[in-house]
Amino acid sequence: MSKRQVVILRRRPVGAPTADIFAIEEDAIPEPAEGQVLTRTIFLSIDPYMRGRLSDAKSYAAPVPIGGMMEGETVGEVIASRDPGFAPGDVVVGPRGWASHLVSAAKFLVKLPRNGAPLSNYLGVLGMPGTTAYSGMTDIGQPKAGETVVISAASGAVGAVAGQLAKRAGARVVGVAGGAEKCLFVQETLGFDECIDHRALDLKAALTDACPNGIDVYFENVGGELQRLVFPRLNAFGRVVMCGMVAEYNDTEPRPGPNLMMVVRNRLRIQGLIVSDKPERFAEWRALATPWVRDGSLKYREDIVDGLENAPDALIGILGGRNFGKLLVRVGADPA
Repeated sequence: MSKRQVVILRRRPVGAPTADIFAIEEDAIPEPAEGQVLTRTIFLSIDPYMRGRLSDAKSYAAPVPIGGMMEGETVGEVIASRDPGFAPGDVVVGPRGWASHLVSAAKFLVKLPRNGAPLSNYLGVLGMPGTTAYSGMTDIGQPKAGETVVISAASGAVGAVAGQLAKRAGARVVGVAGGAEKCLFVQETLGFDECIDHRALDLKAALTDACPNGIDVYFENVGGELQRLVFPRLNAFGRVVMCGMVAEYNDTEPRPGPNLMMVVRNRLRIQGLIVSDKPERFAEWRALATPWVRDGSLKYREDIVDGLENAPDALIGILGGRNFGKLLVRVGADPA
């Protein structure tokens, strides 16, 4: 096989992305240079942050160039290596791109254990989303026993882990998710104390009922109306982990925010989170969480789509809340 499939960005979206802004092309499988590794992709991660890469607005990371390959973390099998640390047959996490085959600098790859968790886990519960939840709760949220913690997008890859970490700390955890099925999963499988369906007719009343003593920690993945309803319910010295605002990613103009006088009055801590700011958290989290995944005490759900050609629709779907759990594209066969 001498050709690979690659998904490229044809043009930038205005508002919500549509399938026609992407294209699937073929080109030659690249050869690794000194210090590089060639992998065939097994799983591709689909994450909400990718919406930001479609725009050319100033951000913490460069946008995908027009005509360039879409960006995304993958798990892949090494098929050629020009680095002594990797050999054909090794399975690694880290190569970034929507392609069937990728060349990556060896220094950016992590070799995965053969007797570890399922390979898909290293893009979800044991990967960037799980590490994001761990870093957000460890560095910013810092939940304590008896506090009330609210998690938006609670059935998603980040929210599910964040809420379980808060439960381990002894907090009372209230999730917010879209639909009865997701709320049932959040309560019965993840073990949250309550879950609010954000499609409820009266979200304000539902939030008040679920949090009678106010909110001490809010893990923000959504933004929008939920954020504006949470803000006045934050207790003194409350903490807000600003992880994402997926409800606003397709907006063409910024929405009005809450009045920040509450920050002064309640001595609130509101801090943004980019998980790559503390790369050491990745290894810490894998070491801490792998035993929990193996013994079943850390719960997760994966939503797997087959075929690289379906990656654009998967991204469109996650931005609309269509996924249920960590969203992945299965690009190639799992050697396990």
